[in-house]
Amino acid sequence: MTNPELALVQLGSFILVILLGFPIAFTLMAMGVFFGFYAYYQPGQDFFDNRVFYLLSQNTFSIMTNDVLTAVPLFLFMGYMIERSNILERLFRSLQVALRAIPGAMAVAALVTCALFATATGIVGAVVTLMGLLAFPAMLKAGYDQRLSSGVIAAGGTLGILIPPSIMLIVYGATSAVSVVRLYAAAMIPGFLLAGLYVTYVITRCVINPKLAPKLPKEETDVPWMTVALMLLEAFVPLAVLIMAVLGAILFGLATPSEAAAVGALGAIVLAMAYRAFTWTRLKEAVFLTARTSAMVCWLFVGSWTFSSVFSYLGGEGEIKNFVLSMNLTPVTFLLLSQFIIFLLGWPLEWSEIIIIFVPIFLPLLPHYNVDPLFFGILIALNLQTSFLTPPMAMAAYYLKGIAPPHVQLWTIFKGCFPFLAMVFVAMFVVYVFPQVVYWLPNLFYGN
Repeated sequence: MTNPELALVQLGSFILVILLGFPIAFTLMAMGVFFGFYAYYQPGQDFFDNRVFYLLSQNTFSIMTNDVLTAVPLFLFMGYMIERSNILERLFRSLQVALRAIPGAMAVAALVTCALFATATGIVGAVVTLMGLLAFPAMLKAGYDQRLSSGVIAAGGTLGILIPPSIMLIVYGATSAVSVVRLYAAAMIPGFLLAGLYVTYVITRCVINPKLAPKLPKEETDVPWMTVALMLLEAFVPLAVLIMAVLGAILFGLATPSEAAAVGALGAIVLAMAYRAFTWTRLKEAVFLTARTSAMVCWLFVGSWTFSSVFSYLGGEGEIKNFVLSMNLTPVTFLLLSQFIIFLLGWPLEWSEIIIIFVPIFLPLLPHYNVDPLFFGILIALNLQTSFLTPPMAMAAYYLKGIAPPHVQLWTIFKGCFPFLAMVFVAMFVVYVFPQVVYWLPNLFYGN
């Protein structure tokens, strides 16, 4: 039954219900079944003979047997185990000493630690919280500016949803049917470009105004280079080797993302044992958190696919497509409009909900504007960094405020995020102007 008006009512009802605070995954399923029951209803049929129930069960089975999504729980487990391996303090300390000659050395070390640790975990809340407990008080004690320090922790902790092995890119790949391997290759340079922009900003600010980041006392940094090398060998090298082994196996075609994730999960357990941090309790915690997060992603997919199937069947997808096409947008204005909408959606929603629910609305429009889904996905991955840094729903800021000293105000943290927010827009501009930033590695490894 084609009824575009009812489809728009379905979309509006969903937005209203989630703003009231109902769980999104189950709201999607409920809305899909409710409107789908009407859409598929045939006079005289029994209640459970309605095809919407078949649609729901088939979507559930398809999600649970999706090979691409197998990597999600494995990468999550790898991250949770690394988080519990007690490596973070050693990593931050060794980088801080190794980078002692650089202006704002502690902030730069915190950013590098965040980038590496976020790459290993991909869990923004965990990275911001752990770095907020470790590096944030140390920077404040050393006399670092509150805004600079808070911005470093909040922005650095969000890099894990962009730099591979990113869970977000796996979810986007499953949604858009784009190869996860190509997405990983495409995200490498933009991810480290953004991290490099963060580091460049911090160093530049500290050179212009040294009071923002006073140098540490000589006795704290006067460490022989041999000792520094041993510290890096102990803390930095094992984690870096694990990450590069996992990514290398994926990028060079030695293993699928799921197979590499399984090796990474085993490597995380070995790493925890090597640092004498492996216990039965920590293993159970990691398994529990992995199961909970994986279930959330899976049920979001089930709800989203059911909702979008009914929405499309009613004609809502075609109505939106025709409306956008009637605006006579150029490819540039289409990209600007779509990215602006995603930017706004980042205020009330998390990245997983944006990718699974709203990105599929844009995907059918990409061929008309000659936009590559791979390129579009990397722009989205960059854009979603802003969802963690933009008030009023800047979750990275709230994570940090939750463990920050009482005298650090939330608005101070917000102001610290603004310059890093600008760096995200700079990175998006560079990616658009120089698309080879995205395409170079995928073309090098896999051809055009």
